[in-house]
Amino acid sequence: MPSPTDAETLPAATPAASHIFTTVLSHGPLTRREVARRAGLSPAAVTKAVRPLIESGYLVEDVDAEAPPALGRPAGLVRVDGGRALFIGVKLTGDEIIGVLTDLCCRSLVDRRVPLADRAPEAVLAATADLVQELLTEAEGYGVRVAGLGIAVSGDVDRAEGVVRYSPFLEWREVPLAELAAAVTGLPVTVDNDVRALTVAEQWFGAGVGLSDFAVVTVGAGIGCGLVVHGRVVAGAHGVAGEIGHVTVDPDGPPCHCGNRGCVEAVAADAAILARIRETGGTEVAGTAEAVDRARHGDAGAREAYARAGNAIGRGIATVANLLGPSRVIISGEGLAAYDLFAEHVREAFTAAAFGSAARCDVQTRPLPFEEWARGAAATAIQSFITAPR
Repeated sequence: MPSPTDAETLPAATPAASHIFTTVLSHGPLTRREVARRAGLSPAAVTKAVRPLIESGYLVEDVDAEAPPALGRPAGLVRVDGGRALFIGVKLTGDEIIGVLTDLCCRSLVDRRVPLADRAPEAVLAATADLVQELLTEAEGYGVRVAGLGIAVSGDVDRAEGVVRYSPFLEWREVPLAELAAAVTGLPVTVDNDVRALTVAEQWFGAGVGLSDFAVVTVGAGIGCGLVVHGRVVAGAHGVAGEIGHVTVDPDGPPCHCGNRGCVEAVAADAAILARIRETGGTEVAGTAEAVDRARHGDAGAREAYARAGNAIGRGIATVANLLGPSRVIISGEGLAAYDLFAEHVREAFTAAAFGSAARCDVQTRPLPFEEWARGAAATAIQSFITAPR
């Protein structure tokens, strides 16, 4: 692994300049007048901020042939040059590492997957370093430096400190992952909760672009939730905002690994669904694929388990809608492979539990493979690159 080098920085000297760059990144190409309107700044402030960004090649101004001329001059469209910098995103699961190389606009250029045989931090770090090296080698062909590495991990992650406080699937506690990864890769590293990272990607580049308030709910091995409130991804004072997986929906329900009973995750996560099928049917079920197959072929116990899961998820989403009033909730995650088995129950439970106008929330599904979660990790690295103190 190469030794660390001086990190390149974005020439955005003020928070306003970072905001302008982010506005163009998410909504561009835009005229300067539109940039000023969206960013809530004066045209003079925009001109001052974009000048060094254009001079350094991060922004490009093209002529808008369709726009009416202003004072005899053609209008210009400002856009981000995605090829000006590259980023690496890594998603860690309990048995696999997924990595992507993206450009500055978070467009995936290369992706890789490697199995994870050992969950010990040292083993995961070594495998991650090897994967990052592969992607750095791929980056050489683009002739542009990699400006940052983002790592997404499930569980309680302190992004500010770069520490994984607790990750149930990796069985980690208090792992200073950002520091360790930076030491072995030579890159600036951002570590965040995986659902929150996915939410950043959806906010800047996906189904949340232009929305000031929305949520991303993920279903599968766990139940997660990322929140955007007034245009900002919310982490909370202790980094665990949005944990609807640990909202109690049945006080007498099954025990959860968090220590409580009847949490959404204890009812609706993949392992909980399998446990319910075994409990009610009295027979072994090999895994999620078999459970889905049984349910689709009319197995009453399997169908009941998925219905129960859908009800819990719907009530969890209603809790988010009642508390925060998002305009949209995006459901994603590997659990969507079985969505036809519980979609109706999600909708019914949500409608029953959502209060008043909260029921108007647009609930939509968006299947995203784990490569997209790794892309979310890259989005957090891009975010850190843009907002880093100068």
